[in-house]
Amino acid sequence: MKLVFAIVNNEDGNIVMRELNKGGFSVTKMASTGGFLRAGNTTLLVGTSEEQVQGVVEIIQQHSMRRKQMVFKPEPVIGAVGDYTSYPEEVELGGATIFVVDVERFEKV
Repeated sequence: MKLVFAIVNNEDGNIVMRELNKGGFSVTKMASTGGFLRAGNTTLLVGTSEEQVQGVVEIIQQHSMRRKQMVFKPEPVIGAVGDYTSYPEEVELGGATIFVVDVERFEKV
């Protein structure tokens, strides 16, 4: 048995979860926060057989969109102590980060 952890953008979380359910997979949804932009993410957990892992990953890939967003990056002012200015920078967000791990034991009680 395998456990798939998928970290997706909040905007994609419900769609990915719905499509996984349509594919016959049970999903647990958890709210999470990313460290880079400190923005909300959705972490999905899917327990499945080793043979079905690729199907899970494909559904996640198909419904996790990459998008660009403007963020304001703080930059210290040269010569000033403790002063910062910020300027806009375009970053790419979305997609999915997927981890697949072995499950030593599984029980549903």
